[in-house]
Amino acid sequence: MDYSVPFSPGQVVYVIIRNPHSQDVANVQQAAVVHNPEVSSGLALFLYETYYPLTNEVAVYSSLEDAELAYQEAFGIGESENYYG
Repeated sequence: MDYSVPFSPGQVVYVIIRNPHSQDVANVQQAAVVHNPEVSSGLALFLYETYYPLTNEVAVYSSLEDAELAYQEAFGIGESENYYG
């Protein structure tokens, strides 16, 4: 992992996650950084009662504000519009 911000177990982070049933729906979701139960030397995200490997392929934000800004940039949501995240 080559994160500019190091993550540690117990840390609360935020990710942008898409609805697997409707790809045009995404939201900002809180997750926890935990020890990966499948790889003893790795870390995972615990989200929706599931472990997801913490890799460079996952956009992880250390603050809700950073995640919401990235969401707005990626999905073109204007500041005047409301969304549930």
